[in-house]
Amino acid sequence: MSTRVNLFQTAPSLIKTLGDASQASHNSSLDTAIKNLVDVRASQLNGCTFCLDMHVKQAKVHGERELRLYHVAVWRESPLFTAKERAALALTEALTRLGEQGVSDELYREVREHFSEVEVAELAFSIAIINSWNRLMVLQQTLPGALDKAYGLDRAHLE
Repeated sequence: MSTRVNLFQTAPSLIKTLGDASQASHNSSLDTAIKNLVDVRASQLNGCTFCLDMHVKQAKVHGERELRLYHVAVWRESPLFTAKERAALALTEALTRLGEQGVSDELYREVREHFSEVEVAELAFSIAIINSWNRLMVLQQTLPGALDKAYGLDRAHLE
């Protein structure tokens, strides 16, 4: 079995640029809970075990309830999410699994009911950034939990 490319070593300037974009997105006006839900749902959809592991732990560290994290995969059927969170999750799914029709006018109107134009832009960038990380970590096959200590995720107490 061959060893996968280490993108952090092979393309450090590109990783830094994506990391800077991540930090800028993290510092946006979007609610932390919504950013966490977006990261978790996109990572689930993309099958990125490393990112899913990381973002569930980050959400827990940020105070997210475990039951809501368990329900992210079934958010449409769960009563645990607000209308605003549902709109964000719907947009996450639409932009992660971009179909031929893109984002419908109906979904866009739903999102705009809950988010300002600036927030829609910030949400779209947040979704695009996590999708980029997901794809890169899937290629690299980064082990879940590999960076827990470095990122302080061991504080989540999720083993």
